Amino acid sequence: MELGLYTFADVNPNPGPGERGRDGEKRIRELIAEIELADQVGLDVFGLGEHHRPDYAASAPAVILAAIAAKTKKIRLTSAVSVLSSDDPVRVYQQYATLDLISNGRAEIMAGRGSFIESFPLFGYDLGDYDKLFEEKLDLLINIINNETVSWQGETRASINDRGVYPRALQDPLPLWIAVGGTPQSVARAAAYGLPLALAIIGGEPARFAPLFDLYRQVALKAGRDPAALKTSINVHGFIADTNDAAIEQYYEPSMAVMNRIGRERGWGPQSRAHYNQSTSDRGPLFIGDPERVARKIIEHHKIFKNDRFLLQMALGLVPHDQLMRGIELFGTKVAPIVRDAIGS
Repeated sequence: MELGLYTFADVNPNPGPGERGRDGEKRIRELIAEIELADQVGLDVFGLGEHHRPDYAASAPAVILAAIAAKTKKIRLTSAVSVLSSDDPVRVYQQYATLDLISNGRAEIMAGRGSFIESFPLFGYDLGDYDKLFEEKLDLLINIINNETVSWQGETRASINDRGVYPRALQDPLPLWIAVGGTPQSVARAAAYGLPLALAIIGGEPARFAPLFDLYRQVALKAGRDPAALKTSINVHGFIADTNDAAIEQYYEPSMAVMNRIGRERGWGPQSRAHYNQSTSDRGPLFIGDPERVARKIIEHHKIFKNDRFLLQMALGLVPHDQLMRGIELFGTKVAPIVRDAIGS
């Protein structure tokens, strides 16, 4: 199983006057160092999400991933996710094909509809076309990945008539994953296309999401595809420190600040310390603790999901850089060997 990290490059949403640029520069500089370390300690994958909000520095993940590619050797680099509905599939392919060339074949695209909506009005799209935009643009992106010369027609974008899309990626085809938040329709779509599936689990008992992977494999089989050949990933929140207590305490304030800020925007009630503590339990959604505990939880959930990849979001909110560096070191040097010994790499 592949093990890795993902983040959205969180920054202070309310910096002091004139500090927003400096805050972004600092976070990206630290992020590059964190992923250099992840590469050095042998983690397999790093994903960077796309957001267009003041609390995140990564609105152009491919640019940041290119900087990381020049400083790393083995770790795979993916968006997590590319908000395909409000982007242009031609440019998405060109950016990640270029990243693939820079990284010597380590790039991937993880496409999704996005967990926020700011990009739609920003780029002039109607939220009423939310589903159609994703369906059509996904169809076009798949066409581009599989064909050097493209002909395509749709309603949400100008048609393409026998045009080449360049540069071509070193990997042929360039890997494309579909990321979902738990809707059966999105799961079935990924299976019908024969695309790898990444499932975000950020609330509730993780085991209750297992039927979605069952659905994915059933739809793939009905579509004439070999389910065993289709990769799956679970993408979760969590943190690793030298002790369970340290991990739980270090992650509490940064992660709750993010979840409660989003909750206020969406009309959710505030999360209490008791709720957080429950989330850190063996059956909770947070993969948090010392290396042995986190490794055990990864292994136990692999028995449920049979997933090929596990991605952990430790850099959630304003977790201090030094704590993230220690967590990454422990993930690669302590957690990964235990998991690989039990499951295989």
